Amino acid sequence: MDSEKRLIPLEEIENEILVVNSRFIASLAPAKIVEEAREYIAEIKRRYPDATHNVPAFVIGHGKSLITHCSDDGEPSGTSGRPALAVLQGSGLGNVVVVVTRYFGGTKLGTGGLVKAYGDAVREILPLVKLAELVETVTLAFTIPYNLYELCIRLIESNNGIVLDKVFAVEVDLLVQFKVENEESFKTDLVELCKGQVEIVEIERNPETVFPVS
Repeated sequence: MDSEKRLIPLEEIENEILVVNSRFIASLAPAKIVEEAREYIAEIKRRYPDATHNVPAFVIGHGKSLITHCSDDGEPSGTSGRPALAVLQGSGLGNVVVVVTRYFGGTKLGTGGLVKAYGDAVREILPLVKLAELVETVTLAFTIPYNLYELCIRLIESNNGIVLDKVFAVEVDLLVQFKVENEESFKTDLVELCKGQVEIVEIERNPETVFPVS
């Protein structure tokens, strides 16, 4: 995964693997702050109250600004939480929490087997995660005549923008969001399309907008 991007999971996901008759269910979700991660961990424990173990790990933040946590939840020390966290940290994801739920299958896996099983449970869910990134965005509002609407939509798409709202009245009112890196390019294109007859109003700037990765 691209380490320069602040990648996060877009939504919750779950995946199960079977290791020597023991079920390992990995539940992964986005979490902006520690409290949100802890709430998700508690939710999974409520979801699987009869599980043998619910092993949590989370990474909040990106780069040098990281808060990490893991727990073995009753498994032998160092055999579950740490391997799960290590795989999570190696993924490049931030603002992410995972809980690996284990239902004991009757056969002990041993220390090495547990380390591998918990690591694999996290490792195998990662390719299934829908990704988003935290980016700085700007939200713009403007009005265009109907005859330029379709062309404008193409301009928005070519500059990787997202239409947040549109109102069809006397003319078309649009509310559009862009990564800041695409802002000037879009403004130049729009002014050219409208031959200078357009007023672009900046509504807000957000340093941490969740933007889906296509």
